[in-house]
Amino acid sequence: MDRRLHPATTRLAHSSLAGQISLPLTDGTATLVSVPLADLLDGPSGARERQLILGETFHLIDSDQGFAFGFAQKDGYCGWLKENELTPMTPDIVPSHWVATPGTHLYGGPKVQHRELAALCLGARIRVIDQAGDWAQTLHGFVPARHLLPIGMHLADVVGVAEALAGTPYLWGGNSRAGCDCSGLVQMAHLACGIPCPSDSDLQENLGKEVSETDPAQRGDLLFWRGHVALVVDRDRLIHANAHSMSVAYERIHDCILRIAEQGGGAVTHRRRL
Repeated sequence: MDRRLHPATTRLAHSSLAGQISLPLTDGTATLVSVPLADLLDGPSGARERQLILGETFHLIDSDQGFAFGFAQKDGYCGWLKENELTPMTPDIVPSHWVATPGTHLYGGPKVQHRELAALCLGARIRVIDQAGDWAQTLHGFVPARHLLPIGMHLADVVGVAEALAGTPYLWGGNSRAGCDCSGLVQMAHLACGIPCPSDSDLQENLGKEVSETDPAQRGDLLFWRGHVALVVDRDRLIHANAHSMSVAYERIHDCILRIAEQGGGAVTHRRRL
């Protein structure tokens, strides 16, 4: 089984694995990420595989050495977070809005002159408790109201979301404006538009339908190489988080295909259209 999507440790397994595994089963506990950005690790004190963002739901299954094992509700990705990065989900803290801009700040009061408390990423989920002019008061502080959308409302242009993140530094396993990798960019852009999307590029290869290489590229198409994915902007250009520029950057499709092949990355393996 794919460890990334296998909600079990050596001691406990999620109830969804009933009949498939010989371990005690649990329904788990719904928790919320309580910090702006948390690394999802491959083990206690392990390496980062992905990241979760403030307010995302994490289903807690097991704990060990101050770390919590479970899976992210958005895509089922399994891993370990620090226990102090989670808080139990209760009705009074369930998020009502999400950050619909590449990033914003959480302030100590409803004025730009107030000191910022934290940087929030695209997709951060927060509970708004009041409105103070152009400011939304949340459980954590104040956020510019124009940077938020109610939970259930989405943006309309996947590529436009990715383009708004141009210049973001490349970060292996990253899922935010602070740093992202190729699949993190693709996932952020699709989720912001209400389109389910897995975390890693090999899992994203099943999105949409396969497109012939003879078909002209269309805005929003996904181009895949071994271990890499990019979003088509138009017939000539793509945008991707890449280790060549170490950033989210535009590149001409033809030039990118040649460059990756020359660097030993092989040919395009899939062209998918949602």
